[in-house]
Amino acid sequence: MHIALILSQPPGYSETFFKSKIKGLQASGYRVSLYVQKTDSTFKTCKVYKLPKVYKNTLFQLFALFWVLLRLMPYARRVIRFVRLEQEHQHKNTQILKNIYINANLLKSNVDWLHFGFATLALQREHVAKAIGAKMAVSLRGFDIDVYPMKHPNCYATLWQNVDKVHAISKYTMNQGYYHGLPKTVASAIITPAVKWGNTEQRNASKTTKIITVGRLHWMKGYLDILEALSLLKTTSDNFHYQIIGIGPEEEAIKFTIHQLGLQNHVTLLGQQSHDSVFKYIEQAEVYLQYSHSEGFCNAVLEAQALGKLCVVSDGGGLPENIIDGETGWVVSKRQPKLLAKTLESVIALDDVIKSQFSKQAKARVQHQFTLEQQRAKFVEFYKTKY
Repeated sequence: MHIALILSQPPGYSETFFKSKIKGLQASGYRVSLYVQKTDSTFKTCKVYKLPKVYKNTLFQLFALFWVLLRLMPYARRVIRFVRLEQEHQHKNTQILKNIYINANLLKSNVDWLHFGFATLALQREHVAKAIGAKMAVSLRGFDIDVYPMKHPNCYATLWQNVDKVHAISKYTMNQGYYHGLPKTVASAIITPAVKWGNTEQRNASKTTKIITVGRLHWMKGYLDILEALSLLKTTSDNFHYQIIGIGPEEEAIKFTIHQLGLQNHVTLLGQQSHDSVFKYIEQAEVYLQYSHSEGFCNAVLEAQALGKLCVVSDGGGLPENIIDGETGWVVSKRQPKLLAKTLESVIALDDVIKSQFSKQAKARVQHQFTLEQQRAKFVEFYKTKY
């Protein structure tokens, strides 16, 4: 079986979900090809094909269009089927021509499945699978099903009519799909992220409690609420230091808030780090904090639990599925900095025996329910199961 995975670019250092999926399918005898908009020469896990580039220069674009159409001539029957499907949905000729261009490499592919790693990547590509005689799958992860449809109502209407099977990383993202129009009759499966299990655990020997978050600097991650909570925590306990790993558009706002709240000595922005470095930073921390407004699931929280860290998360999106409140960590209502401050204060003040109990329970749950072996087996079954 040949599976084409469509992503914007090859999986990066932190995107272990996609890497483990590809390796797992290959180990099970499946052929996997990756179709991307932007290539990365360092990615060698599978064959990578670049999707046609859209040029701003009109002359360049016309030449590229001519060249792509010329190379599509041996696949004329597929192109004709694609055009007819597009016409049935009353797409204008200019849009159809554009869709032929951006999907040229996919129209030439000989695969059994087209799997779009994010729902947004399937837009304007909804008819490709039928045109080439393949099945189509799509994954629902976070922003693509949580925020994008709110900005673009009914954007997935055509996708829902053509998709053969849907993968969601949590019950929350699956329900968001239904909320935004996905028929419950469409075959689906929930396959959560997973982590490589290890017994490594490091305790912070200093009196200062190290708290850490890994995530892009984006409003969705709730950093301003976290900083407000830390400013409240500072009035009762001064022995903490908070680190943020990530880059993003809200860096300026975060830095300004740190300065405004007088947290310069308590917060450090570490920027982008390699996966190995992220692992080491989490190892050295005692508390992992993910106070996002919403998360599809959050692999970083799983990794922190696997390392025995005390995890405090919001109730946004799929995070309550990641943590069992009061057993493997703490779930705090989102957008409530005062409540978050109180929770952090109580967690820091816990007896070492109780902290150790939470740590062991978190590690045990990850070890038994979120392993790479389980994830790989579920994906193999995903493509085998009849629907």
